[in-house]
Amino acid sequence: MSNYTVLLSENGTVAVDDTLLVKGAEAKAGSRMLEGFKPLFSAEAVTRLEKAGYTMHSKTHVGEFGLDLVGEFSNDCKQTGALRGAAASLVADGTVKAALAVDVNGAPRRAAMLEGVSFLKPTYGTVSRYGVISTAASGEQVGVYAKTADGIAEVMRVIAGHDGKDGTSLPAERYEYVTDAPAGGKRVAVVKELLDKADDAAKANVNAYADALRAKGVTVEEIRVSLTDAAAVAWQILMTAETCNNVSRYDGVKFGHRAENYKTIDELYVNSRTEGFNFLTKAVILYGSDVLSKTRYKACYDKSLRVRRVAAEAMNALFAQYDAVLTPVASVTGFEAYDIHEAFDKVFKESVFTAIPNLVGIPALVSGGVQLMGKAFDESVLLSLAAAVEKEG
Repeated sequence: MSNYTVLLSENGTVAVDDTLLVKGAEAKAGSRMLEGFKPLFSAEAVTRLEKAGYTMHSKTHVGEFGLDLVGEFSNDCKQTGALRGAAASLVADGTVKAALAVDVNGAPRRAAMLEGVSFLKPTYGTVSRYGVISTAASGEQVGVYAKTADGIAEVMRVIAGHDGKDGTSLPAERYEYVTDAPAGGKRVAVVKELLDKADDAAKANVNAYADALRAKGVTVEEIRVSLTDAAAVAWQILMTAETCNNVSRYDGVKFGHRAENYKTIDELYVNSRTEGFNFLTKAVILYGSDVLSKTRYKACYDKSLRVRRVAAEAMNALFAQYDAVLTPVASVTGFEAYDIHEAFDKVFKESVFTAIPNLVGIPALVSGGVQLMGKAFDESVLLSLAAAVEKEG
């Protein structure tokens, strides 16, 4: 964690992950490539919280560009033993009231599950992305950690709403988030394909949560959703392609780390990026370059855009019958430190649980160690279901 810490405010303190800009605080996105970069302005979500009386407590480390499981491959912090997410940990131990994080590929949701806190990735376009160090612009979204659904709703009421500085911002000036909508009569689907991919502990969490919902009068049914694997592959292709494009600006000339030893411009690029990026980011860049290549573009990137449309239509049809979808957050309930050369495969495997919300822009809430997905703008439904379970302990 970096040393950007100020006094407490009466409304509470908020941590900010290192892919969001805070004026005057170093912003590295977990990468050596951006060491020393201090922005002259703050992200819009940060600015809105400060205007509302919240205090930014600290910047928290993230995995390089948010691409790993929970933040384990940050240039600031090498983890050993059981993995933990920095922002989620601060919320869990009560150091901060809430935290902001950018969800690119599900890392904040997995971190929330590990710490037993809540995290909401809201509907795409409802929270401004101005001031985000972007990797996969078509699916990344600023989200909120808090201990409870009420805590998330409180922060979301402040940060959500149109921002003219963000070209992807939706037009509504504000959004309302409630946690007391009646749970009784709601219908929730459990996705069998994802449940089958989880271990016994993760399955037990989902089953226990389903029972808690039933106790509140919610109808919970197990269904099949055949598109989960295709959606995960499509998002990995789109995410890697967009990341490849976005990090190309870090070349050691105008932006980013510059190698000391080079003789030609090609050596400057190669040496700077070799030194500045970790293995996982390099793997993502290479994969993204491949799917955007002339021989692979139509079969990979273009087809993934088509899968995105099909997935969006399928989820709309599903939400015509159900109010929410209940799934595991990951295949396991805990992760141990591992070698970075295994990261690409590990993240790809776990993304099957988190990819759909990033791919099609719908909200996803982690609470009680499980994930609830809903249709666009139905955050209040998810928060109310979570609040109903929270009241039962």
